[in-house]
Amino acid sequence: MSDTPIQVLLVDDDADLRDLLRTFFQQRGIEMSVLHDANHLARRLERERPSIIVLDLMMPGIDGLSALKQLRANGDTIPVIMLTARADGVDRVVGLELGADDYLGKPFMPQELLARIHAVLRRHAQPAPAAAAPVEKREPLRFGRFRLDFASRTLFRDDEPLKLTGSEYALLEVLALHPMETLSRSKLVDLLHGPYSEVTERGIDVPVWRLRRLLEEDPANPRLIQTLRGTGYMFVPGGSDDDQSL
Repeated sequence: MSDTPIQVLLVDDDADLRDLLRTFFQQRGIEMSVLHDANHLARRLERERPSIIVLDLMMPGIDGLSALKQLRANGDTIPVIMLTARADGVDRVVGLELGADDYLGKPFMPQELLARIHAVLRRHAQPAPAAAAPVEKREPLRFGRFRLDFASRTLFRDDEPLKLTGSEYALLEVLALHPMETLSRSKLVDLLHGPYSEVTERGIDVPVWRLRRLLEEDPANPRLIQTLRGTGYMFVPGGSDDDQSL
C-alpha cells in the first residue's frame, strides 16, 4: 500500500458513533470526515475524494444500498465498507452484489473497522501476482464464451471487453494459471498478496463473488469457479457439471 495518508469518509446518522470513530481514527493519524446521511454523498465526492467510504445501511432519505448502487452505476470504483445493525444476511449479499468491498455488522470494535479498512485498501492496491510468468509469453486463454488476454490484462465475452477491477483481474489470472487445482483460501491469499500479508482468508470471497457475477450463467450455482466445501476453490475452464459449490 502506498504511503499516502488514509482519508476515510464516514456516512452514518448515528452522531455518537461518528464522534467515537472520528476521535479513534484521529488519534491514529488517520483523517476522517463525516456525513450524517447519503443525500449529498455524490456532491461531496465531487470536491473530496477519500481513500475509502464507510457507509451505513439504514439512514433517513437515501439508504446505504441505494447510495452504493448509484455510485457503481456512475462507474465510481471507490472502496466502500458497509455498516449495518441488521442481522439479515440478505442485505449483506445484496450489498456485495452491488459492489461493496466488505461488510461489518454493528456493534463492532473500532479496531476491527480499522483492520478491515487496511485490508480493503491493500486489495485495491493489489499488484500482479509475483508468481506470474511474463505476460508477453502467454497465449490468451479461451473458456466458454470468454477469452482472457494476459498481455492486455483484459477479459472478453463474445469479443466484448469486460470491466474488471485490479483485484478481480489478479484473482482471475491466478485461477487461470492453476486450472483444475484445489486452491485453499490461504493459498490464494499467498499467491495474491504474498506470504506475510495480513489479508484474511475470507477476504478472498468478495472478489470470487464478483467474478462469478461476470462469468457464471447462474452465480448461485457456479460451474467455472467452484467452491470445495471446507477447502477453497477450483477453476474449471470446461464448466464441469459436477458442481461442488455451497
